Amino acid sequence: MLPSLKKRNKAPAAVPTVPAWHPDLRNVAALPDTKIVRTAFFLNGVAVLAAVSMLLWLSITAYQLRDLRQQIATWEADIERQRRTSDQAIALYRKFQADAKPVEEVSAFVTSRPVTSEILLRLAETLPGYLALDRVDVRETLFTLRGSVRGAADQASGAASAYLELLQGDRFFTDRFDEIKLVSLTRNPQTGRMVVELTMRVKEQKK
Repeated sequence: MLPSLKKRNKAPAAVPTVPAWHPDLRNVAALPDTKIVRTAFFLNGVAVLAAVSMLLWLSITAYQLRDLRQQIATWEADIERQRRTSDQAIALYRKFQADAKPVEEVSAFVTSRPVTSEILLRLAETLPGYLALDRVDVRETLFTLRGSVRGAADQASGAASAYLELLQGDRFFTDRFDEIKLVSLTRNPQTGRMVVELTMRVKEQKK
């Protein structure tokens, strides 16, 4: 009788767990790290990148500060170079102001007063036939008129009042004088005529 053919199992037979033939004397902690990329590499790379970025930022900031200092130095040099010219210009301007002040005062005084020739011409135009002007006294702010009234002495008062009203009603005089009044009416012992005196006060100019 032929023996039965059995299919052989190709899987290796289980090795029975048996203790090693010698004790394990390895120090695992002292063995080298066999990892291809270590964690310390990444940490060092991040630290180097941060250091390089900080160094770059500091370099740019230092360059900007240096450029700013150079600009400030240039400006200060220009200011110092032009300071003398500026001081001379200021001194000349102050001297001009001091010299111009009297001229301005004279000009203001002249322009604030009515033109005397215009006043005299207007007086001549409006002077009535019963009155003769003997004197016109021109002061800074006051014009004084002195004249003789022709005709009877008893009519002198009315004639003087009429002339006063004529002056007060004339636009030419009211624009230039704020007060026109009769000061006196007296008799001249030498001529026997009545002498009338009027004053006209110049208007104060607005500043």
